[in-house]
Amino acid sequence: MKVQPLWLVLAGLLLAGRLVAAPLSLDVRLTGFSYPSPVQTLSLNDQQQDLEMAYMDVAPKQGNGKTVLLLHGKNFSGAYWERTIIELLADGYRVVVPDQIGFGKSSKPAHFQYSFQTLADHTRRLLDTLKVDRVTVVGHSMGGMLATRFALMFPERSDGLVLVNPIGLEDWQQKQVPWQSVDAWYQGELKKTPEKVKSYMTASYFDGQWKEAYDPLLTLQQGWIRGPDYRRIAWNSALHYDMIFSQPVVQDFDRLAVPTLLVIGTRDRTALGRNRAPEGIREALGRYDQLGEKTAQRIPDATLVELEGIGHVPQFEAFERYMAALRTFLQQSR
Repeated sequence: MKVQPLWLVLAGLLLAGRLVAAPLSLDVRLTGFSYPSPVQTLSLNDQQQDLEMAYMDVAPKQGNGKTVLLLHGKNFSGAYWERTIIELLADGYRVVVPDQIGFGKSSKPAHFQYSFQTLADHTRRLLDTLKVDRVTVVGHSMGGMLATRFALMFPERSDGLVLVNPIGLEDWQQKQVPWQSVDAWYQGELKKTPEKVKSYMTASYFDGQWKEAYDPLLTLQQGWIRGPDYRRIAWNSALHYDMIFSQPVVQDFDRLAVPTLLVIGTRDRTALGRNRAPEGIREALGRYDQLGEKTAQRIPDATLVELEGIGHVPQFEAFERYMAALRTFLQQSR
């Protein structure tokens, strides 16, 4: 039997379409992972430690004098805003996109007391450094909770608030979702696999229908699980979950003093801790088809745009409809 050279075997597999790239493995600071624009870092000293906050600050060729601040969700980083950044730049907006501490290319401290107030103040310090006085703040998912807190703490810096399928439209503790410790959150994170990440996103975000266009949403979570620093990532993730669960913003919506746009995909059913809730109330959690209207009624100056049949990530699943709503709001705020 004649043995073929290795290069010939590999060439044959490549031609047959059977050779695929090795799964991506990512370290704690996403070394080598490209963002859509150059990434800079802001040095922060907080809670007796030195930290670095990564961010993109992108200027248009012809500016309109306005700045949009984009705040990412829990399972994401600033990188997933790429298409939104491109559209905003074309419209003349300066765009600032931070990775919060514990996320993306920013520091992942071994010990940190996370709060939305702390993250909002980090963001304020970034804007001070960039000499940006006022922004329209846009938050998706967990970023919606942070954006709400930012607008409450710094209304004089906020031209408007945009909440894109934000979590935290209900207080899960009041809905009888049992509390669990950070250690329990951490153990849950350690059990994740790349396959479980995709299964979760497919079921929770896209109603069981995955498309190739959604693949970038998997890169960070799957890459970190395969990478050398996942225990540090998982620990920060557990601390983030504790912050989200124990620091609701829903009770403060009526104090918002800025124009607010709610972009709500009505198929979304995201609810933290649903699996721990009593079986009889699980189906009542995360009903965005109801929560959008209830939230709009609580915010003094709110506009609701519902995207029928769309899930948790409208900027991937229904970009044109999402962008049209955002663009209209921004134009009205100018």
